[in-house]
Amino acid sequence: MQISSIDMRRRSRFQIPAASALITFESAARHGSFSRAAEELRTSQPAISRHIARLERELATPLFERSRTGVRLTNAGVQFRDAVVAGLGIIHWAATDVADQTNEQQVVIACSHCVSHFALMPRYSKLQEALGENVRVRVLTYHRDPKDLPPNPIADLILTWNKPRAAPGSLVPIYQEAVGPICSPSYIAKHEDVLNGPVTGWGELTMLGVSQPYEGSAVWDDWFQAVGYPISPPKTMVFDHYTYVLEAVAAGRGIALGWRGFFDQYVQSGTVTALTEKFVELDSYYYGVLTKKGRSTPLARRCLDFLKQSIEQ
Repeated sequence: MQISSIDMRRRSRFQIPAASALITFESAARHGSFSRAAEELRTSQPAISRHIARLERELATPLFERSRTGVRLTNAGVQFRDAVVAGLGIIHWAATDVADQTNEQQVVIACSHCVSHFALMPRYSKLQEALGENVRVRVLTYHRDPKDLPPNPIADLILTWNKPRAAPGSLVPIYQEAVGPICSPSYIAKHEDVLNGPVTGWGELTMLGVSQPYEGSAVWDDWFQAVGYPISPPKTMVFDHYTYVLEAVAAGRGIALGWRGFFDQYVQSGTVTALTEKFVELDSYYYGVLTKKGRSTPLARRCLDFLKQSIEQ
């Protein structure tokens, strides 16, 4: 029997899809591939397809667009993906907290949602390996400003674009901001002549960005100042979150600024291509800040050292 979204709300306050379906969906959405999700979850591609199809029937809406070249999230899929990632993350950290209350080996990292998704989580397994399997790594996220962080738990390490005041030795620049244009292979094929020409002719292209830039991060004007401006102003399209910007890039809707080392997973999946091998390095940095609590925690310093080395590569 098909269960509609209305039926689900009426049956129970917490009537939600099975955890296995949500985990399957998150993996498929992250990889943009059912086969790669099957490899990660150690199952078969048909099993992944069945999970997704059952989930779409439950929600009464398609989550993926399917084609011969692969799968892509629908608008509803993007919205659901963000909610699932946030929900599974909360459950994960809560489960970690209660699993071993006697374990004092813990490091708490605070960063923006954007940095967590694009820079920290792709390196999470290697970070865990570097710190040791007995160490709990917690990630607290904020939307725009570190001031939005909850009062508890107290962060050991805060990652931020803005250079704050900090005690001597507790502020470390871990990444010099370096940006360059990125787009999809289909957008390159459609606008090949213009993209192969000088930037002065880019006025007929569409530039994608966020409506409110994150903290001190770069915007298109920063890149154009370094390489030159189009003769005529290009079209622009803005989104509320950089995740949506990259989804628009993958869908072939325009060009976005990419931060070196922050979109590797999209390059590996073949959905995004950098238009230049040389990124423009700006006079701005991403900082790691050890809090008062973190300065007395050797794990926090080890974590900071790992991130500096990993993100710089």
